[in-house]
Amino acid sequence: MDIHHVRYFLAVCETRNFTRAAEKCNVTQPALSRAIQQLEDEVGGLLFRRERNLTHLTDLGNLLRPRFQSIVDELSGVRNEASRFLCLEDAHVKVGIMCTIGPRRFTGLLTDFNMRHHGIQLQLVEGVPPGLSELLETGEIDVAIMASSDAFPERFDVTPLFRERFMLAFPAGHRLGQYEQIPVAAIDGEVYLKRVNCEFNDYLTDVCIARGVQTQDSYSSEREDWIQNMVAGGLGICFLPEYSAVIPGLQVRPVTDPEVTREVCLVTVAGRRFSPAMATFVGAVKSYGWATPHSGIDMRRTADSYA
Repeated sequence: MDIHHVRYFLAVCETRNFTRAAEKCNVTQPALSRAIQQLEDEVGGLLFRRERNLTHLTDLGNLLRPRFQSIVDELSGVRNEASRFLCLEDAHVKVGIMCTIGPRRFTGLLTDFNMRHHGIQLQLVEGVPPGLSELLETGEIDVAIMASSDAFPERFDVTPLFRERFMLAFPAGHRLGQYEQIPVAAIDGEVYLKRVNCEFNDYLTDVCIARGVQTQDSYSSEREDWIQNMVAGGLGICFLPEYSAVIPGLQVRPVTDPEVTREVCLVTVAGRRFSPAMATFVGAVKSYGWATPHSGIDMRRTADSYA
């Protein structure tokens, strides 16, 4: 069934005249008449009673008119939604964020993006690298921002954004406060609190083993805020990315000998076409001033600082 035929039918319904309907649709009257006849052939019955001065709808025409109007309205709605999406007036992008990434480096990006592109809504989906990789492959998310202690698979396009150091976090008054930078060997014998979602857990364990360091694993949690609160409460120490949000009362120092860093990257599926909204977001992320110095963790932060 040709949508133009449906529009011609509705024009005749409105004007009750084939000539005026043809003028409204910008076609010749014979062409409109043929289209109406073809439509009648398709539905299997007459839609109009043709009279010289006035055209009337048949019972079948009255029955089908609201259905045909609904089809045209729905198609118009589809086109309007597509237009708003393509013009970035009502578009969505699902962004996977590794749950161990702090918001410190991204607040400026998100603020700037929102100011420039009001019509694009970003949905942030937290997860660990394996989970985000799966969501990315299946199309559940459009793009991911994450790091990996190993190389990313070849099926992904990877753009490095920034590098951040790993720090050691400990409570105020702890002996590690004497160091400006803490060698890994200095944590031998300490009680360690494990951040379960840290993608560098195995790597950090290997670093400790290589330095002959043994720690006492005491608590573990998927919750970053719980681990930080337990460290601040004197229950142990933990490794922490440099740009993590740090709770009051926590002290941190950079890890050295060896220095441990991770590279946070923008990850997309190789060869997958971007929607206009996604292309806009990816472009904004790549062009953002990641190399510009951003304030990291205050390494002298103590409970007294918040008194």
